[in-house]
Amino acid sequence: MTDKKNMNRMRRLYLAMLILLMPLCVKAVNVTITFDEGFPKPAVTEKIQQNLAAVLTEINAAYQGKRNINTIGLKMDDHSKKMLVTMWETMHFYCDDEEVVDRCWPLKNSYLLRGIPLIADPQDEAFAGGQYQEAVVEFDKNGNIIDFRLKLDAQLSESMERCGNVVETERRMKILDYVEQFRTAYCTKDIKFMEQIFSEDAVIITGTVIKTRPNDLNQSNTKVVYNRQNKQQYLTNLRRAFLRNKFIDVKFSEIGGDADNGGCPGITRSANNPNFYGVRLRQEWKSSNYSDEGYVFLLWDFTNEDEPVIQVRTWQPSYIPAAGGQKKKIAEEDIFDISSVEEMIQ
Repeated sequence: MTDKKNMNRMRRLYLAMLILLMPLCVKAVNVTITFDEGFPKPAVTEKIQQNLAAVLTEINAAYQGKRNINTIGLKMDDHSKKMLVTMWETMHFYCDDEEVVDRCWPLKNSYLLRGIPLIADPQDEAFAGGQYQEAVVEFDKNGNIIDFRLKLDAQLSESMERCGNVVETERRMKILDYVEQFRTAYCTKDIKFMEQIFSEDAVIITGTVIKTRPNDLNQSNTKVVYNRQNKQQYLTNLRRAFLRNKFIDVKFSEIGGDADNGGCPGITRSANNPNFYGVRLRQEWKSSNYSDEGYVFLLWDFTNEDEPVIQVRTWQPSYIPAAGGQKKKIAEEDIFDISSVEEMIQ
């Protein structure tokens, strides 16, 4: 009997040792970053590489050990830690590359890496996101991580960078940055970010397809009716959506207008207010309880350069029901643009 107890004790001890040693089997991820020629700060480069390598190695250890991410000791601020942990609650992921090489973009007050490869393992089978994802990681001037978020679709990112000739390159990059944060906030149900990013007097317009009453020939049509909300009304409804849905997956694509015919107005700058910029996007919303596709227009106010806000957000469906059970694409001229949106807040 004593021998059997000793054997069981030894088995438990052996299993405990395996669990403790499991992270040691995880291969460290090496990070190499490149700058444009002439970048004079090798010390910052080394810190960025070391800090990101430590985070990716911990992500892989957490994934392999089937545990939560341990952010203690990682060179991340509270915001980036929260973003990483919140993303982990929605989907687990890992870096499949032992060597990550990426270009670093020096911004006014930070540095940005835009293509960190991740393999996602959603925690819900109905999650619509693809397995391959890319992360955007931002660093302060000392090389510490200050943001960790999902990257927009690669084609959309490229489109946002090359479209919109009326908008200077640095401003396009910053708008792209905030659009990525906006999308990530939906996916991570970050209501605090939504409270901060919308102006206090923001206007939110949402279109709903309704069927009209039959006429004398028993024919009925469909039309889009638009509902106007203020910031608090929209956030109240958004909180309910966050609570109702186990997951939310938002994707943006097709920046600008008339994408089917090669259109590329991209990011547009207001002719009336030089601090206003408009971005039109195709949005796919998929969640555990609901899904739709439509066009989103965001009017960004950069009056405060460091804290831009959204003055107007519109959504309208991509298609409306037509005769014979078919669907008809909404007409290009009926889709909101910066001119029609600015009229709403005058």
